[in-house]
Amino acid sequence: MTSHRRPKQPSRTRVSVLTTAAAAAVALSANAAHAAPGEKLGKNEVKAKVDRLYEQAEQATEKYNGAHEKQQKLQKEISTIQDGVARGRQELNKLREGLGSLASAQYRSGGIDPSVQLLLSSAPDDFLDKASTLDQLSGRQVQALKKIQDKQRELAQQRTEAAEKLKDLASTRAELDDRKKEVQGKLAEAQKLLNTLTAREKAALDAEQRRAGRSSAERADIGHHAPATGRAAAAFAAARSQLGKPYVRGATGPSSYDCSGLTSWAYAQADVFIPRTSEAQSGIGTRLTRSQLQVGDLVFFFNDLHHVGLYAGNGQILHAPRTGTVVRYESMDTIGGPFMFGVRV
Repeated sequence: MTSHRRPKQPSRTRVSVLTTAAAAAVALSANAAHAAPGEKLGKNEVKAKVDRLYEQAEQATEKYNGAHEKQQKLQKEISTIQDGVARGRQELNKLREGLGSLASAQYRSGGIDPSVQLLLSSAPDDFLDKASTLDQLSGRQVQALKKIQDKQRELAQQRTEAAEKLKDLASTRAELDDRKKEVQGKLAEAQKLLNTLTAREKAALDAEQRRAGRSSAERADIGHHAPATGRAAAAFAAARSQLGKPYVRGATGPSSYDCSGLTSWAYAQADVFIPRTSEAQSGIGTRLTRSQLQVGDLVFFFNDLHHVGLYAGNGQILHAPRTGTVVRYESMDTIGGPFMFGVRV
């Protein structure tokens, strides 16, 4: 006789697991379908991707700025060394001429010492190292030879230093080229994404940015605090006069800026000369927490400190955000990366 048993019901836990798994599978399937090649992304998705690419481009831009500044410094140092070498050669020639005149006078008075003849046609180091040779020379000759030896050593050291700096310069130029290509690649990718939007979608994004900028400006004015110093006030006023100027990679004003280009330009108008890059600017002055900020203080964002602006009060900053934007006010909470600290110059 066949036993008729009631089928075993699945436990609640099992039902929950199966339901969750099914939901995950549906989500993955939806995402896969959403990311299918050739499918158009929504306006907000494009904006998120573009913002990320612009952030990466700005990060590369600050590294480009650092390499460019290093290149300029190396070029000046190399030029100074090369000028020194040229002057040193002239001095060396004069010293040799002096020794030659001394030898000529010795010849006219009764013949030139064989050792001096050799000294005039080769490096004096070999002779100076030999006491027997020194014994045969007059005091004036020894003094002249020592000067020649010192100058030759100095020139050799300068040439070695110049060669090392030239090698460093070549490496820096290669880095500049790499950073430039990286920035251009990110910007091209961002533009490609933006080109997928309709004219109406692009207009909507622009309108959102303008509204955000106006709102931040209003909040900054409402929360205006006393600046840290007179120079900070002057720097902030200078930056404020540049509202609406476009962001351009590597630009330091007065027609366009990148983030650290704006801050360095603004402080220069107050006769305070700070470093060019955001990372270098973060190492000057007194570090501040968010609650200690006053108008005109420098504010730094992201773990690698690749973005900097000027504090505007009430949780707002004045900055040059990224490609495609202009100098504007913005909330510290919408920068896209964490606030790290402030600096009072």
